[in-house]
Amino acid sequence: MGIAGVGIDGVSTLRQGLGRWIQAKTIKGLEPGPYDIEVRKDLRVPMDDGVVLLADLITPLGDTDPRLPTVVIRGPYGRSGGVAGSARALAREGFRVLFQSCRGTWGSGGVFTPQIDEQRDGMATHRWVRAQPWHTGPIATYGASYMGFTQWAVAAELERTDPDNAPNALCLLVTMPDFGAITWDNGAFSMRNALGWTQMMDRMNHRELLPLLLGLRGPDSKLRKAFDVLPLAAGDVAANGRKVDWYQDWIAREDLADQYWTQQSHTASVPEVAAPIFMVTGWYDIFLPWQLRNYAQLVEAGRSPRLTVGPWAHQSRGMGAPTITGTVEFLKEQFADAPTTRVAPVRAFRTGADEWHDLATWPPQGVSTESLFLQPSGRLGSDTPAGGSTTYVYDPSDPTPALGGPSLDPKSDPVDNTEHERRADVVVFRGDALAEPLTVAGEPVARIRFRSSRPSADLFVRICDVHPDGRAMTVCDGIRRIGSVGTKATDPEPDSEGFRIVEVRLWPTFHEFVAGHRVGIQISSGAHPRYARNPGSGEPAATATTLHRAEQEISHESATPSCIDLPTWSR
Repeated sequence: MGIAGVGIDGVSTLRQGLGRWIQAKTIKGLEPGPYDIEVRKDLRVPMDDGVVLLADLITPLGDTDPRLPTVVIRGPYGRSGGVAGSARALAREGFRVLFQSCRGTWGSGGVFTPQIDEQRDGMATHRWVRAQPWHTGPIATYGASYMGFTQWAVAAELERTDPDNAPNALCLLVTMPDFGAITWDNGAFSMRNALGWTQMMDRMNHRELLPLLLGLRGPDSKLRKAFDVLPLAAGDVAANGRKVDWYQDWIAREDLADQYWTQQSHTASVPEVAAPIFMVTGWYDIFLPWQLRNYAQLVEAGRSPRLTVGPWAHQSRGMGAPTITGTVEFLKEQFADAPTTRVAPVRAFRTGADEWHDLATWPPQGVSTESLFLQPSGRLGSDTPAGGSTTYVYDPSDPTPALGGPSLDPKSDPVDNTEHERRADVVVFRGDALAEPLTVAGEPVARIRFRSSRPSADLFVRICDVHPDGRAMTVCDGIRRIGSVGTKATDPEPDSEGFRIVEVRLWPTFHEFVAGHRVGIQISSGAHPRYARNPGSGEPAATATTLHRAEQEISHESATPSCIDLPTWSR
């Protein structure tokens, strides 16, 4: 007998039914697949240095297609609860799934040092899987965010040095192969994400589960206070009550050419990956620019990656079902000769128009550049300005606040900037009402002739869709720091008047400004705490404590006018 008078078969049936119900609740809109599943917990996977990592094997029950790959997932967030939902959903579709906890997390041995050990541990795991009696056929990798980084870490290296054990397909979701580039985003420290993630992971590693669960709803009081702590190197203690080694490494290394960062970057090897690739991202995801650049690397190398870009942020619930559905179709098409409903390599959602488009490539064919110039009157237009300047003051003791923008928070959708743009440290430029719709498709680039009274300054540029009722809704934005320890090699040279042409690449977008709307541009010198405030001194960010008020100036002279280049699309 089982429990409460229910037989063993009855217990199994109840367990499977509960699992299906949980999956349906966890992954909104996804109908669970036809297979029941079995989970073997805590398989011991030896690494080359003797450390043992734990993994769960999730197996579909019954007859499955032997051509389907084993799916390998490696991540630091545990192997149960919501994070396991995708793994179990894939198993219910007939895939055997090995879900492993990274070194130093959730029972796996060793010490967790983000990014550093993923290549050697991932390679050892792939070799181990290939040697198991339950494994037959190919291997595919799958996972979002850090679990995507672990895929990039091994793919090219195994293809180059041990092709028999390399993955046969990759499913890369909201991810990138170089976390240094987002940590120091064009020289600015991405504090909200870096410190927030550090707090979360440190709490996981210390099993502080109640604070962890509460913190998943958004920044707690400790984290909010930590965002304002100086020097920045004290942020981890303020957030968690103790130093965190990797955070100290991150904050102390502003220069991405530092060996600490280069050893964990896999961007250069992206074009070497020949295995089929399925990518999913969202227009409001924290990794979007880099993931689309990785896509471009693959296309330039002659690969044929499949790409889906939706109206999603990093943790949007609406992304779950299309991601699983797309992954299942992709893998069954690659390995089991299944038909596909896909009509083009790229499927992208156009915001503003609220339409999905099937495209041959990204950016789509038919894109051209339209330059809009910043006028001293606050107007934005195609006519070249005659001169003048726009000034504002940035005070890091009262920093320009972040309003929305890509983050680890599930709520990263566009927001109304109307009140924000009334601040004295935010300058605004508006185009005329559009007579016809205008679609921007790609990475807008702002080219600002700029000077500051301080040695170091930030330029934060945002495009807004200005509605007839006055709402100024975020489309995309970007930041660039100059005059810092980490930007010396890329800082533009000042001219005889002290102005520099500062190029700011904004987040990619696929957005339609409908007729009657206006294109809006806002410029400021910060977005705190999304990016750590610039103290203005040019000192190392980790140790600077003195904040300097800065007078900022945007030039409108006609020879090199400040402008924004929009990649516009004609269908």
